[in-house]
Amino acid sequence: MESEMRSIGRLARESGLTVSALRFYDGAGVLGPAWVDPQSGYRWYAPSQLADARLICRLRRVGLPLADIRLVLAEPAGSTAARSALDAHLRRLEDGLADARRELSSVRVLLDQREHPMTTSTPTVRLTLDRGELAAALAAVRFAVSADPELPMLGGVLFDLDGDVLRLVATDRYRIAVAEAAAQRLPGSGGNDVDAAAGGSSVLVPAGLADEIRGLAEAVGADELTVLVGGGRVAVSADGRSVEGDTLDLDFPDYRRLLRLETTHRVAIEAAELRRAVSDGPTRSSASAPDGTEVAATVLVVDAAGNVRVADDVEPTADTAADTDLRVAVNQEFLLEALAVGTQSQLVLELGGAISPLAIRPAAGEGAFSLLMPIRLG
Repeated sequence: MESEMRSIGRLARESGLTVSALRFYDGAGVLGPAWVDPQSGYRWYAPSQLADARLICRLRRVGLPLADIRLVLAEPAGSTAARSALDAHLRRLEDGLADARRELSSVRVLLDQREHPMTTSTPTVRLTLDRGELAAALAAVRFAVSADPELPMLGGVLFDLDGDVLRLVATDRYRIAVAEAAAQRLPGSGGNDVDAAAGGSSVLVPAGLADEIRGLAEAVGADELTVLVGGGRVAVSADGRSVEGDTLDLDFPDYRRLLRLETTHRVAIEAAELRRAVSDGPTRSSASAPDGTEVAATVLVVDAAGNVRVADDVEPTADTAADTDLRVAVNQEFLLEALAVGTQSQLVLELGGAISPLAIRPAAGEGAFSLLMPIRLG
């Protein structure tokens, strides 16, 4: 038998994996030996396992997670699930590269400022935006702004310009809200080359100033607003009226990474129906408020058929909870605030597990959306 098989050392040499890696994948249940000598404990691999070992080596080289490696090897050739796992990983790599480019662009600006502290200036960006879109976007994210004085970097709304889209983002660590408004650069707007390389430019607008901007957008009669950003200030004007103030010179969290979810369930539901169910449904107390006090948690249940409901029992029992049911608990108040945003009648809930964030999106795929962090129920 040994003459027909490869020792672990030979398989390591021919596959590109190390001996320790082969032992690890054996222990992880990904690639075990075809035979183990009961006396010596030596591992022996069948000739057909060389192809799998080489595949693992390549998957490991591109950083594919262990669970996905296991899935790719377990699925038959041409499997849709295996290809989907590879496609998802490629998107993560591309997103990571985009993040790195943005960070390095910011680092270059900081280095320039360090080298030429008296001559380096921040270019002014001039934009026009539809006043209705901007007002709606600000209204959609305002609820997620933090009021914690210990976290001043979360005490505002991020204005993130990405090409011809102004993305507004707010988070208090327990939820995150994102909305968009179409933006057009005005002639003479500075920083175009830098912004193109970085994927955009961003400023953090204090919550009070964001409220003033929203008030202006809702009050003026003009269809468009002019927005100027630069020198640590932001100014918004229309119809001879203007609002301006200082931006926050603080680092806002990298929200893009928070938005990359591994979704396993997508459920369509009417917004009004879900609001009623959450408002009227039972809750469970959980000490997960920002200040450590107890909050009311709503437990959402998604069954195998893709139907979502508010748990009647909260505590699952053998009679009420199937193994295939997915349960996720979230802050009831936060959920109701997220559901109150916008005018969409149809929503899509995206879930990735009991301890993964809950995403609430418009069914049309456009408009504001929110993420709520799950609550662990003891």
